[in-house]
Amino acid sequence: MSTTITLKGNEVHTIGTLPSLGTTIRDFALVDSGLHVKTLDNFKGKKKVFNIFPSIDTPTCASSARKFNEEASALHNTVVINVSKDLPFALGRFCAAEGLDNVETLSDFRSSFGDDYEVTITDSPMKGLLSRAVIVTDEDNKVVYTEQVSEIADEPNYEAALAALK
Repeated sequence: MSTTITLKGNEVHTIGTLPSLGTTIRDFALVDSGLHVKTLDNFKGKKKVFNIFPSIDTPTCASSARKFNEEASALHNTVVINVSKDLPFALGRFCAAEGLDNVETLSDFRSSFGDDYEVTITDSPMKGLLSRAVIVTDEDNKVVYTEQVSEIADEPNYEAALAALK
């Protein structure tokens, strides 16, 4: 069952729906800017904020990465994980240029994360990219908050996502 969202008012669909509250998230294999694979085990025992977006090279995606980076420094036992289909080199370039050092920025360019978490866009010019979504888990990888941003050009609800960590 796909989820309907919009891109500048035009209907777009994702492969499915975000994980349900209380469920355990699936493992993943995402790539960092040094081409190292990161899995769920790399973040064991930490609360996780997945900031999922289409591309770091768009204004809204860049804003969300900056905002979560800014907020992450004050979060106890929490990691913010930015995820997109961008190549690891582009993500590394962006983070270095912006001084983003309080977040993990990982690429889904060769994994099934988008399909596993049901955020892959299935139509429109953005077909194959990830939708804008936020998934927050506790230390045991249980989902405590989700947001499928209904308009891709809009920023997520940062306050609600961060409040779910308390």
